[in-house]
Amino acid sequence: MWSKELLGTDVYHLVAAFVLYSMLGWLVESIYMSFCNRKLTNRGFGKGPFCPIYGFGAVACYLIFAPLRGHHFIIYLAGAILATIFEFVVGKGMIKFLGELWWDYNEKPFNYQGIICLESTIAWGFYALGIVYYVHGWVMSAIDRFDVNIGIRIVEFILLIVTIDYIIQLVHVFHVDVREKGHRIREKCQSIVARWI
Repeated sequence: MWSKELLGTDVYHLVAAFVLYSMLGWLVESIYMSFCNRKLTNRGFGKGPFCPIYGFGAVACYLIFAPLRGHHFIIYLAGAILATIFEFVVGKGMIKFLGELWWDYNEKPFNYQGIICLESTIAWGFYALGIVYYVHGWVMSAIDRFDVNIGIRIVEFILLIVTIDYIIQLVHVFHVDVREKGHRIREKCQSIVARWI
């Protein structure tokens, strides 16, 4: 599975890049928001240093725009537009499914519903250029510093921890009574076992 190619890159490098971008995105945004809020601010959904929106966005950005290398303005414009659409869709999804938005652009000029704003759109274009020309090469060389088998284990471990973290956060967000659900599952299992014995 890890060695299969997808859009010219093996799955291992894509998943490892997703993990690194998710962690780097969390770091940059948490530092920026900590300065803005004048206190330490965790910008992730979970407790750990991981923002998958940055992982998906950066990997998709590279895959889409790498073939356009040399066309700076097209990469900038398309990056700004596509990232803004992505941010809007994610924002709407968060409002619908989680009942809240984790950012608020209402104070920014030229914002739309507080979900997107001109300032971010301009920044997304520069991020697209940065990923295509600088950051992605650094990320790939960081991934290649590890033996593939060790890298796979590290990626699997990080994704396992993130999955557990996100499940715990979802339980809190949706107010799931774990003890009650566990009791129901146990009863159903006992019922199934009783039928077969």
